[in-house]
Amino acid sequence: MPSNAELVARRNRTIGPYSPLFYDEPLQFIAAQGVWFTEAGGERYLDGYNNVPHVGHCNARVVRALTEQAATININTRYLNARVVDYSERLLAAFDGGLDRVFYGNSGSEANELAIRIARQLTGNIGMIVSDYSYHGTTITLAGLTTGLHTSVPLDPWVRPLRIPDLDRDPRPAEVVLAETLGQLDLAIASLQEAGYGVAASLFDSLFSTEGMPRIPAGLIEGIVDRIRAAGGLVIADEVQSGFGRTGSHMWGYQYAGMTPDLVTLGKPMGNGHPMSAVVTSEAILDEFGSQNEFFNTFAGNPVSAAVGEAVLIEMEEERLMERAASVGARAAVRFHEFAERYEFVRAAKCNGMFLGLDFAYGSGANAEPAPALAKQVVEEMKRRKVLISRIGRDESVLKVRPPLAFGPEELPILLEALEASLESIRI
Repeated sequence: MPSNAELVARRNRTIGPYSPLFYDEPLQFIAAQGVWFTEAGGERYLDGYNNVPHVGHCNARVVRALTEQAATININTRYLNARVVDYSERLLAAFDGGLDRVFYGNSGSEANELAIRIARQLTGNIGMIVSDYSYHGTTITLAGLTTGLHTSVPLDPWVRPLRIPDLDRDPRPAEVVLAETLGQLDLAIASLQEAGYGVAASLFDSLFSTEGMPRIPAGLIEGIVDRIRAAGGLVIADEVQSGFGRTGSHMWGYQYAGMTPDLVTLGKPMGNGHPMSAVVTSEAILDEFGSQNEFFNTFAGNPVSAAVGEAVLIEMEEERLMERAASVGARAAVRFHEFAERYEFVRAAKCNGMFLGLDFAYGSGANAEPAPALAKQVVEEMKRRKVLISRIGRDESVLKVRPPLAFGPEELPILLEALEASLESIRI
């Protein structure tokens, strides 16, 4: 077994030194099961962060479905295969609001790229509205609208970013914040129209996850949707982080947010680590796009992916994982709010089912300043206590606790105990 230092050196000579690694001292994992990792030295770490293994690392049902189907047949969608149709029917049964058709892909990037392509064809426009701190993928189109990662690709001229407000950081009345934000959106739309780009679509994560899960004013989502559609655009909901029961109360983040999009993009947790994605939309939109484009993706929607995706949905249903996210998330939220009350450097708790965070700041009220160094210190302290979490937000000052939904009541006390001890260790 190579040492971490040896492996980092070899990694830098092949992958390069610019591919990021978590932690000051990276971890080398050799196995995982459920919500637990095993490190090269044999120590176990609790996974409080990774949403990709949605129903648990190396889930037996998923592994069995993958291997059995791979040992039987794996072909592309130009051939008939019942497994693919069976999965499509099961997946679409989880949607509402006329969202009853699906395109498949292999990554969230492919899904978001396709959704934008569809929106541009249907509207005849190319302009996009995104948040001013977001990430939706790695293609050239998506790099051109990325506002939440360092990239040499400049913001494309057909993109207008919108600042998403956080009432935990803005002490003004909610109605004032709402009016200001919607006013900024009106200006962004007008700017796209005046430049000749028009509005093709808005693209938002339903929970604004990368943005730090801001507490938004009531009416913001509705206001955004109404204005985008009035401008002739479509509404795209990126469910890569917020979907598949993460909120505990709803299967999809757009339902949690109280709106119905025109296009929904799925990724990461869809295949529990197997690369697959989708764009879910209406019959009318699929017909309009499909009748004018021979859209084909060699690996997308293959029987192995369908078997894996179906196993994820069955596991969620039989193990009642969305209900678990609701109950465990509610218990966790109580403690997170207690931490926010107890520690002066915690500005607010962010709690959406099994997506939780703590916002760190120096000072309070209008004079508070984000404290990313404190958030980083807690992440490192949690690692020292064998629990993995991360950070999000434009300042990276919000803890990110987003475990697999297999995370249960047995693991919650371990995470909370480690978090409390880590918070106690902070010295300002």
